[in-house]
Amino acid sequence: MINKMQNLIVLIPAVILVAVLFVFSPGAGASAQDDTAGLYKSKCTACHGASAEKKFDANKSEDELIQVTLKGKKAEKPPNMPAFEEKGISADQAKALVEFMKSLKK
Repeated sequence: MINKMQNLIVLIPAVILVAVLFVFSPGAGASAQDDTAGLYKSKCTACHGASAEKKFDANKSEDELIQVTLKGKKAEKPPNMPAFEEKGISADQAKALVEFMKSLKK
């Protein structure tokens, strides 16, 4: 009986600690917008700039921009737009990136 009580005394605070760490971990409250901003910063900023000011035509249709993001495109002069579908970017992520880039242009 005493062993069970000692185990509970150790187990309950451990469970509470794990729950607190989960709730306050950096990824727990991250929004899709944060994920998209991080993806843009890591994959797109080098060519498109911090404000999507380079090599991005916000006037093109969303579908066309999504396809270019997924399938890539040869530019008139390098660098070419790589195909990010091959690198694990989904259609939903491509759409979120296009929307994010358009919001940067405003």
